[in-house]
Amino acid sequence: MERILAEYYIETPYKVEDAAAVLAGEQSSGTFVSVPGETEALKKRFAARVEDIQLLEEVAEPSIPGNNVPNKKYQRAKVKVSWSIENFGYNLPVLVSTLQGNLYEISQFTGLKLIDIQVPESFSRHYRGPRFGIKGSKESCSVSSRPLIGTIIKPSIGMSVEETASLVKSLIEAGIDFIKDDELMGSAANSFFDDRVKAIMKEVRDGEQRTGKKVMYAFNISDEVDEMQHKYDLILNEKGSCAMISINSVGLAATKKICDMGQLVIHGHRNGWGMMNRHPLLGIEFPAYQKIQRLAGVDQLHVNGIQNKFWESDDSVVTSIKSCLKAFLGGNNILPVVSSGQWGGQAFETYKRTQTTDLLYMAGGGILAHPMGPTAGVTAIKRAWEGAVNGQSIEETAQNSPEFAASVKKFAK
Repeated sequence: MERILAEYYIETPYKVEDAAAVLAGEQSSGTFVSVPGETEALKKRFAARVEDIQLLEEVAEPSIPGNNVPNKKYQRAKVKVSWSIENFGYNLPVLVSTLQGNLYEISQFTGLKLIDIQVPESFSRHYRGPRFGIKGSKESCSVSSRPLIGTIIKPSIGMSVEETASLVKSLIEAGIDFIKDDELMGSAANSFFDDRVKAIMKEVRDGEQRTGKKVMYAFNISDEVDEMQHKYDLILNEKGSCAMISINSVGLAATKKICDMGQLVIHGHRNGWGMMNRHPLLGIEFPAYQKIQRLAGVDQLHVNGIQNKFWESDDSVVTSIKSCLKAFLGGNNILPVVSSGQWGGQAFETYKRTQTTDLLYMAGGGILAHPMGPTAGVTAIKRAWEGAVNGQSIEETAQNSPEFAASVKKFAK
């Protein structure tokens, strides 16, 4: 029988084999005491199995509160556990409840993080994965050999419909590929969603008539499910191409419901990610997280950026980008969305460490605050990526591009 495999990074004051056995029992057929009906036949069919244990270092203090055992060291380890697919079938919420449910509350652990998961090939017959992914996103914006260049409406909230539409018009004229609502913008008192969609899409359609290029605008449809469907339909009616979902806010089932509609590119915003990942021994690592979102059908997913304004390390960002580009169940790969304090200067290190242009490269202030204006901001990032791919240095690229040179002067630390 096919099995799901999960790898965890754990910390415990107990014998690792015993703690891992508690995890496997609590997350399948067992509980804290034997119960009637828990037969050997039942356990053989439905019990989780500890497949592998790799001992790591010991530490003197617990990482998070748990059972503090006097005069004991806290052992860290990597543990692999598997479950029969019969336990949950093809049900993502129950799968996630199994892989990331009450196990975080088990007192035997003073640290636990889901590192990665493996699912059987049969999942590819039940989950299409990203409908558009990298290929469809880039084709929609008529981009091939470079990253999509995108920006975010700033200020995040407070602009009127007319002000937002005017900014969108200027960004389209600047040659942008992608624009999105900030995750804080839903339907504000001075910018109702329906009005904003209609005004912005008029500018997008007019821009397409003038230039032949259709800019992708990601409208934030995060809401109750019925409202999300209404907003999705409005974007379609207005000839839009993309909807944004705050995937941690609306939940996995709602995300999949919208992805399954299959007519718009789905931009997955991971706001709230820090509470899932920031602690080194609590939560979930991105390689596992992005697989779950790919099963749901998300096309584009935030990965943070090199030299970002947040807490995440460059190594972690690179791991996230590469995990999105790895094959998974044979479906379209999910497009990594690079963001957070980006301007053209980070393109060089990003390309050096990932060797890919299959990215959506997002710059808010890096475009909108460019000293020569947003058109120069877009041009500067395009020239930076050309320089990075062609093996030029930041200094060489700046010599050949006044727009990028102005970016260096303003943004370089």
